[in-house]
Amino acid sequence: VARSPRGESDPVVRKITDEAGAIYQRIQRKAKPQMKLPIRSLSNVKYRPKAGYFQLSGRHKIRTLTVNTVKTFAQTLKMMALSKELIEANDMATKREAYYISKNWGKAGFSEQPESDTIMDDVEAMFGVNREQLKFVPEEKGGDIAGNLVVIDTDSKGRKLRIDCTKFGSGAYSIPSEVENLQFQSKAKFILAIETAGMFQRLVKYDYWEKNNCILISMGGVPTRACRRFIRRLSDKLKVPVYAFVDGDPYGYFNIYRTLKVGSGRAAHLNEFFCVPKTSFLGVTPQDIKDYKLPTHPLKEVDIKRAKDALKNDPFVIHHKRWQAAINQMLKMGVRVEQQAFAKHGLDFVVKEYLPAKLKNTDKFLP
Repeated sequence: VARSPRGESDPVVRKITDEAGAIYQRIQRKAKPQMKLPIRSLSNVKYRPKAGYFQLSGRHKIRTLTVNTVKTFAQTLKMMALSKELIEANDMATKREAYYISKNWGKAGFSEQPESDTIMDDVEAMFGVNREQLKFVPEEKGGDIAGNLVVIDTDSKGRKLRIDCTKFGSGAYSIPSEVENLQFQSKAKFILAIETAGMFQRLVKYDYWEKNNCILISMGGVPTRACRRFIRRLSDKLKVPVYAFVDGDPYGYFNIYRTLKVGSGRAAHLNEFFCVPKTSFLGVTPQDIKDYKLPTHPLKEVDIKRAKDALKNDPFVIHHKRWQAAINQMLKMGVRVEQQAFAKHGLDFVVKEYLPAKLKNTDKFLP
């Protein structure tokens, strides 16, 4: 693989070499080697309404080399070294490949990929960069797109490619893992971010995007970073509203919607780039269950715990009284609902009745 002409001038390489140099200097002074990392949890973030997303509060942890931490310390250094090698070689590795590369690290190798992912996230947070800058890319699918949008990409030979998202028939354009260099052209009036692939396919089948001049995005559950960054860049470029349409349960509200809108505690160092603050919540709300007499499922213990934890500890929920009211309403009702529940009233009900009614009152959407 060709060596990058940037080499040592790359800012991430400089961060890595500076950190390694500081550790070496401590060893020279016969001091214990250590690293300083931000604490990646919801307890270490604050919701900044003006910024529109979670930001780190500033608390850190110190990873010191001891008998008990020697393996984790070594793994962190090896992950830093691997990133430096990839950048200098102008190469990349998937998260899975990085895990397998560690099998060459002797006793510092990872037993399972979640261990590798955690160390990768630590390195990312320590340097305040994203894993793509470290040259690690995810393998998960970014999401699907249909509607009034032309994506302008570049192939391996530098040629511009125009991808018309209206031309995929019953299929869709898949969001790539790297979206930073994409360009967009669109006259859509809004973006609809949808939790489930099933609901996305339903709307595509009924030509919803064409009849309503919008862009449909299937998040496929919790949106990947690529999906969130894609939506964020679309939002910034097109200056149109983004509406979220997810299941009416705590997982949909917090793990999916809240992560899309303001980010997460574990990746707060990156929320500035990977959240979409202008998103508002279309549904499904607890009130929708009553208004549309939807079939429901009882809340599970994990749902109740997640909801109560959000009321007590989630900075976003604590800031928004309307969200507190909605969560308390859900807890009082003791039920959750899926997007597909609208099928009770007919397969086209969500297209012909629910979405049109909701979109007439966007000012009433939850923040």
